[in-house]
Amino acid sequence: MKQITEEIKGWIYEAGDKIRASFANDDLQIDTKSGRTDLVTEMDKATQEFLGNKILAFDPNAKIMGEENGKDHLTDFSGRVFIIDPIDGTMNFVLEQENFCIMVAMYEDGIGKLGFVYDVMKDEFLYGGPDLGVFCNGNVVAAPKDKALSAGLVGMNHVMYQRNDYHVQEIGDIAMGVRMSGCAGYELIDLALGRRVAYISRLAPWDYAPGGVLIEALGLKMSSITGDSLKLAGREVFLAGTPQAYEECLKLASGK
Repeated sequence: MKQITEEIKGWIYEAGDKIRASFANDDLQIDTKSGRTDLVTEMDKATQEFLGNKILAFDPNAKIMGEENGKDHLTDFSGRVFIIDPIDGTMNFVLEQENFCIMVAMYEDGIGKLGFVYDVMKDEFLYGGPDLGVFCNGNVVAAPKDKALSAGLVGMNHVMYQRNDYHVQEIGDIAMGVRMSGCAGYELIDLALGRRVAYISRLAPWDYAPGGVLIEALGLKMSSITGDSLKLAGREVFLAGTPQAYEECLKLASGK
């Protein structure tokens, strides 16, 4: 496990170098997918292609699920599966040139074994898994304190907050505050490091799988907003948090 961890870290660091170098290019090609705020760039596509090629050179039998390049659907999770989000927070990447992550998860027979979440501009890299432990830039990450909802910050999707979907405004009122970064990887890093007590958003598998491996390895909880297991298929309303905050959010989201 240590060998493959170091291999994947190396690929992601190299991908991060390529992304940072792209900022010197004033002619970034930007397209939209489902709407004007759903952006994709040639760097998203190139980064996924780069990581996919590295994966298949290392393990030709691996399966790949990723946000771009027609890889966004997978029905067979047998064997080794890699789930890639080449640039999580593409709008931040385009408009801010910060607050975006490269994320990769490795599953074996449907079980998350390794997760990698790299905040490219802050050079903050969380990686590991249930058999390895969790590390941040080489340092062991201890399990965050099991704080109640009222004792910390909650990361949220801004559209859900505006509409008060699943009573998220009430959840925010109980918390110390609400934060909206526009990047699932950023939020999951903060959750793993104890900077958040909960996170609620509409996410695709590549948004939550890499960080999900890490937070569960640290004793945090995650599921759909209704408490069901996540399906690794399509977008779901995602909830994660410390055990206390998770249970509080689950109850409040149900309207009870």
